[in-house]
Amino acid sequence: MTTTTAPSPVLEATGVTMRFGGLTAVRNVDLTVNAGEIVGLIGPNGAGKTTFFNCLTGLYVPTEGKVAYKGTVLPPKPHLVTSAGIARTFQNIRLFANMTVLENVLVGRHTRTKEGLWSALLRGPGFRKAEAASRERAMELLEFIGLEHKADHLSRNLPYGEQRKLEIARAMASEPGLLLLDEPTAGMNPQETRATEDLVFAIRDRGIAVLVIEHDMRFIFNLSDRVACLVQGEKLVEGTSEVVQGDERVIAAYLGTPFEGAPGDEELAEVEAAEAAGTAPATTTTPVTEAADTTPAADPMEPTEPTEPTEATAETETPATTEATKTPATPAADPTDDTADEATTAPEAPAVTPADADEPDAHGSTTSKEGNAQ
Repeated sequence: MTTTTAPSPVLEATGVTMRFGGLTAVRNVDLTVNAGEIVGLIGPNGAGKTTFFNCLTGLYVPTEGKVAYKGTVLPPKPHLVTSAGIARTFQNIRLFANMTVLENVLVGRHTRTKEGLWSALLRGPGFRKAEAASRERAMELLEFIGLEHKADHLSRNLPYGEQRKLEIARAMASEPGLLLLDEPTAGMNPQETRATEDLVFAIRDRGIAVLVIEHDMRFIFNLSDRVACLVQGEKLVEGTSEVVQGDERVIAAYLGTPFEGAPGDEELAEVEAAEAAGTAPATTTTPVTEAADTTPAADPMEPTEPTEPTEATAETETPATTEATKTPATPAADPTDDTADEATTAPEAPAVTPADADEPDAHGSTTSKEGNAQ
């Protein structure tokens, strides 16, 4: 009879929330990394992945939630987190540029040495023995990543891909049980990416669990045993590579397409409700000027009934304007009066001007109207 043992968790993050004032960068994220496991963390830009990393490593103190390593809650101090067994690399390379490659790896060994200030000043036998052991371990790590032949080179003179490897070796020098990699293949060509993938598998084979952030989907899905996706600070989905890359919500989040139940929908609804409540009074009352503009113009041929002035127009009306706008009533025309018909049917001919006397006729000749009349 075979018995299966449950995987022992190395990292347990429970309800991790990080707020910066009114901005919630990470909201109630739960994540577990088991021993000997590679877990990927993906999400669009601004999803809160690096902020979550900073909460795990003590650079940020989570607003809510807790982070435990092998069952022990970690104190929010970076050096104590490193001493506990968690090491990390950064999205932007942070090497000591003026130190050699070997010296950069030796920096990562300081948490595993017991020598103090006086031992370093006196440089006794115990200090020399510990220093020799640290150099030997550092050279083993440089050989592991393939940089032992450049141990005496300044780190700033290394190519970009080798600087990434050196940062990983410096993190491994602290003998971690969990290694956090923040975009280890950023800016690398395909050959360097494949080499980094082989390096991460080799680290896992040494018994070190790995949690990695990456935007290269092919790299992360080929590498990880499980993948978690963050969207707007919340964990959207977690599962195997096949489950995550086939999830329509993940595809919609990367393409920028909204989906039902997307993180932030509740806040968006609250904002829209507040905006609607703030604009409601303005939409219920209509200004007088807008009402005057929307009414059709009156037909001058149809009689109009006088309307009483509204309160708004009565206050703005002045005596001068009212007198000017009033038109006297014209008496109705008598149907038996011939003079009225003459006035309406035969208007008085206009006076002849000098310019009218010389107007050309239809044939192009100029004749005076007086002559034509004769």
